[in-house]
This record gives sequence, structure tokens and C-alpha cells, in this order.
Amino acid sequence: YLKYRPKNVEELDITSVRDSLSKIVKSGNIPHAFLFSGPRGTGKTSAARILAKIINCEDRRKNSAISCDKCKECKSIKNGSNLDVIEIDAASHRGIDDIRALREAVKLSSSGRGSKIYIIDEAHMLTTEASNALLKTLEEPPDHVYFVLATTNPEKLISTIRSRTTNIKFDRATEDEVIRSLQRVAKGEKIKAKEDVLKIISQSADGSFRDAVKILEQMVSENISFDLKSIQKYLKKESSNINSLLKFISKKDTVSSLTHIEKLVDSGVMIKAFTKDLLITLRSALLAEVGMEGEKIEGLGKDELISLIELITSSRKDIGDSLIEQLPLEMAIIKWSEEGKKKVDEYERYKENEFDEKKEENIKVEAKKETTRKEAKTSIFPKVEKISETPILKNMKEISDDVWQKVLSTIKPINMSIEALLRAAKPTGFNGRDLTLNVYYRFHKERLEEDNHRKVLEEVIEKVFGTPVRVKCTLAEAPGKVVKESEKKETVLTDEADKDIIKAAEEIFGN
Repeated sequence: YLKYRPKNVEELDITSVRDSLSKIVKSGNIPHAFLFSGPRGTGKTSAARILAKIINCEDRRKNSAISCDKCKECKSIKNGSNLDVIEIDAASHRGIDDIRALREAVKLSSSGRGSKIYIIDEAHMLTTEASNALLKTLEEPPDHVYFVLATTNPEKLISTIRSRTTNIKFDRATEDEVIRSLQRVAKGEKIKAKEDVLKIISQSADGSFRDAVKILEQMVSENISFDLKSIQKYLKKESSNINSLLKFISKKDTVSSLTHIEKLVDSGVMIKAFTKDLLITLRSALLAEVGMEGEKIEGLGKDELISLIELITSSRKDIGDSLIEQLPLEMAIIKWSEEGKKKVDEYERYKENEFDEKKEENIKVEAKKETTRKEAKTSIFPKVEKISETPILKNMKEISDDVWQKVLSTIKPINMSIEALLRAAKPTGFNGRDLTLNVYYRFHKERLEEDNHRKVLEEVIEKVFGTPVRVKCTLAEAPGKVVKESEKKETVLTDEADKDIIKAAEEIFGN
């Protein structure tokens, strides 16, 4: 990648950047402060060095966008020895003292005939104080000083800096632009690769010129043939590492997940790049879960994917500063797996405590459930007598009180909390598949919509109705209970008869 960095404006592969810089340079009025913003690997630093050569070239024709690449200034900028082109990494020089030193340095004239160009990489890492200190210099720079701020997160820069710079936006490279870059490298290295092979590499690089060239370089290093079958096999091998890890993650197999990561590190895989590919795969699965184009991952639903993506995204930020590269990713996986196991354990304990062992009826129901499990592993519930052998409710639009009472009496010995919640709800419609419940309190609605409660409720209703049913809850105004007129029609939630509701509340909130 270093060998084939673009050396002039015409070699910049992003068309919009190439056109914008050409027009600005040819106008003869080059701004003293630029902001190059866009994803990593799109050529921001290369473009900054090209601009520095154009500004300081000794033999450049007036208003030309092409540097000579032969004069002393061009050669020294190219090999990184030019004293007037200063590159600053804002990730490690982000404080106000660093910017104060820079402000003092810009007052000095250049060491040669040209101007001084400061290239500040990762500019969004500057502290607020440092950014404000830099602002004055950006507003009124000396005539011999130019600034190029490069960043992947321009929104993190203070607005006053963004407003005082000329923004050149580096969009994620298109497939054709990446192929153009690869063709230049392939030609220079005398690699015979057809366009369909370069197209597959381009798709795998996800809009990054640097990543695309690194794939090409690794294929050469490993002596992999540049034919369609070989490249597909090579890239599939890379993705198989991700699929294997996701299989362990979906099963919450912490030990196997960490062992797999250890093997990847031992084989030379760069964890930061691997984490990026892992996030791309998870994103694809998340898009598929919401109905967009993507590929689902077995065992990981929408909520689990969101939680996992948040943890891994957070861990990737810490990889660069970690003494052990893979540690942040390992911690994210451990946290996700253990939290998942904790939820399962809590759910199991919750189910175990559902039944009142002091009541003979509940003990009998529990024994009956155990018998049913052995007889029919397909259900976790006791056998429920159907109202009819045929689904007579399939075409009914309303549910009678008798039918609804049958549902309540059936679910009560299985889960008293759900039965108590349902007494603050009323069925309002049934189309043969979907049963709509009006629920009077937001908390009750949220509890009924939880996966564990909804699953129990739907299976019980299916047994009673004789047909599969999907429950939908809507929030409705509570009818309330009204007391005497003399008591000013005060609305009460519960009375002495609602002991089960009170008990359910105590189980949820504690005494």
C-alpha cells in the first residue's frame, strides 16, 4: 500500500475528491485550512501530502494541479524528510500544551523556499481546550502556513473549526474506484488478475483502498492464484473464522469462544481487522432481522444482536490501547455470554418460584406437568382439554366471556402472575390468527409482552382454542371500579377480592 500511494491529484481514486482538489488548485486561490473527512483507508493522508507538494513545488506551472515530482521540495516531501511538512498525530498530541507549541512554531518562517504545511491526523481527538486554542491560528494563519486536518469523525470537531476550514469529503470508495486502484497496483507488480477477481476483492474491502491492497498483497505473499475459484476459497476461509466464532457465541459457549480467538491470534490474525469483519457480519444479520437485505445468524435474535454489537463496538475502541490486543474482545464476549446465562438462570428460578408449594392444588398441577413432559416433549404445559376437536373459534371475531374464563382458569395453575395480569385486560378481537387484548395499565402490557410470558400465554390459548394464536396487546383506558356517590366516585385499582393481583405484585416488586 505504501509503495502505490497516489503521487499526484490525477492518481486519487475517489472521483469527487480528485475533481474538488483540481478545481481549488487551478483557481490559484488555495485556502489556508482544509478539513479532509471520511472513512479510514480512503486516501486522506495521501491527498494531504499531494497538496503539500503542489503548494511547495519549485517548478509547478501557475494554476496547475500537477507537481513536478523532481524538484528538491517534491522529493523531500515524497520521502518524508521535508522539514516544512509537519505531520501531527492528534491521538497522541491532543492537549492544549501541544497546540500552544504549534502556535509558537507557525510564527517561524519555513526552512526552505516554500510554505509550512501542518497535517493533523485524527483531528477529532483534540481536546476541547486544544481545539479552541487552535481556532485562532486557523482564523488568521500567517501567509506562509497551511493546515490540513484529517479525521474519520468530523462531527466530533467543534463547529467553529468546521466552519473555518474548506471541507473535502472522502466518501467510502465505490466498487469501480477500488478496482481502479487495484488495477494500478496489479499493473505495477505485473499481476495478471481479471476484473471479476478484482471485483470480489473490492467487495471484501468494504470501500477501503488500503484494505483492498492488503488483500492483494497477502494473496501474493501466500502464493494464491488470481483466479475466481482461488480468491473465493481464500475469502471464504477468512469468513469461516467469523462463522465459527459466532456459532460458539450464539450458544454462549465462553470457553470455546475464547479458545477460538486465541487460535486466531496465534495464527497471525489482526484482531482489530477481525473485529471489524465480525461487526459487518453482525450488522448484516441485524438488517435481516428488521426485514432488510442481509443474512440471519441462527440463535441470535434482534435484541441479542443489538446487545452484542454494542459490546463489541465498545471493545474495538480499546484494542489500540490494550497491552494484550485480544483482551477487549475477550472481555466483551465474556460479558455477553455471562449476562445471557444470568438471564436464563433468573428465568428458571422465576419459573420454579411460580408455584405455591403450600397449596395442594399447585403441587398436583406441578406433578401433572412433570408427567406431561415425559409423555409429550413438545410442550412444557399440562394437557389441556380443548373446547372442540375442530378449531371452532377460527372464524369468530369476538371471544365470549365463557371462553375467556376458560383461558384464565387454564393458565392460573400454570402461571398465577400471568393470570393476575390478564384480569386487567380484555379480549377485543380475533381474526382466526391474531387475538387482540386491551390492557389497562402500561406495566401490565409490558409484562405480558415479555417473551417468556407471551410464549406461555399463546400456548395455553392455542390449547383452549384448538388453533395457533398470536397475541397482540394494546394499551386502553381502564374502566376502573366505582364506589358510592357519597365517596365522590373515587376510582380504585384493587379491592379485597384481588388478592392474587396483590400477590403477583409482591412477587414482582418484593414485599
